[in-house]
Amino acid sequence: MRKLFNIVVLILLLSGLWYGYGKDIQESGFKAGVSAFASDVRSVINGPEVTTALEKLSTGVSSLIGSLTETLDTASEKESQETEKVKKPALEAPADASFSVRNIEIGDTKDDVEKMAGEAKRNTRNEYGVDWFAYHENYQNFFMVAYDNNNKVVGLYTNQDLISSKEGIKRGTPKETVTGKMAEPVTKLLKGNVYYQIRSDGGEYDMFEMENSYVTIFYDKHEKNTVTAIQIIDAKLEKQKSGYFAEAGPGLKKGFEYQLFDLTNASRVNHDLSVLTWDKRVKVTAQDHSADMAVNQYFNHTNLEGESPFDRMEDDKINFRMAGENLAAGQNSSIFAHEGLMNSIGHRENKLQKDFESLGVGVAFDEENKPYYTENYLTK
Repeated sequence: MRKLFNIVVLILLLSGLWYGYGKDIQESGFKAGVSAFASDVRSVINGPEVTTALEKLSTGVSSLIGSLTETLDTASEKESQETEKVKKPALEAPADASFSVRNIEIGDTKDDVEKMAGEAKRNTRNEYGVDWFAYHENYQNFFMVAYDNNNKVVGLYTNQDLISSKEGIKRGTPKETVTGKMAEPVTKLLKGNVYYQIRSDGGEYDMFEMENSYVTIFYDKHEKNTVTAIQIIDAKLEKQKSGYFAEAGPGLKKGFEYQLFDLTNASRVNHDLSVLTWDKRVKVTAQDHSADMAVNQYFNHTNLEGESPFDRMEDDKINFRMAGENLAAGQNSSIFAHEGLMNSIGHRENKLQKDFESLGVGVAFDEENKPYYTENYLTK
């Protein structure tokens, strides 16, 4: 019965494609019809810094193409992973600073942190030349900490409900409440002899200078413009960063890649979705595309040879039933790239697609140290 149902659904989908794009299919074959479909989707995308592979509709088409290579009765459905709920720690108002993350403040020690949260799951290099240490329990109660040479906390980040403040600001607080309680946000930062403008064209974040630290509060446009994440950086650490972009290197590349992976999983857990696994093969596909964009100075899902993300996966002999790609470029950190992608509906849908199973991330830098980020999502 299920096989018959799948056949009927497949016929209906193909009939819809033929009705809307039959002329293209007649002229150039099935792939031409899909290209026309993709072009229609791309025509409504207007994002110079972030772009998603053909948005939701083309993901459906690529999934359909993949399914044609299998028999209907072998396309198995996998049960979504059941994640055991972990109790959230009781949060207290900060003792000294205006903000804390999981009751941790700038200036606390690594021993203090790990007495509360245990050992970090991984540590990776960030744009400040120190490591982000990621703490979580299967991506629940997720936060990251940066330490100085004396193991003192000099950086904090979370995108989960672990924010405390003396002003009562927490995850879910409306932006209007934040701006009403805080001082004027920072509009520029001095790096070397150059001032860099701090701006969010879409109002997606505000940066505040307070108590010898820089506090960046991120807002979620798709959750009624409420607080979704916070980053706190010690002022000395921020001021020692000499440029807008950090100096590129293998450590920073690897750091940005794994940080984007962790940030995506933490966001999925916020929405009661399964955790993605790391796919090292499609990571290579993503890495090659980021490098190609960086070297040849373009920004597009279609490379200079005319290949789509799905063509590149096919070239790399990666099989999938469903796939998606997110791109970002020019954000100076994995955190800003992730938060920007989450505020763009097509990218958000890829990050929060309930049927995706794995993710590979590839990052590359151009000659000016500008990062290019590629996320490739798969269901096999």
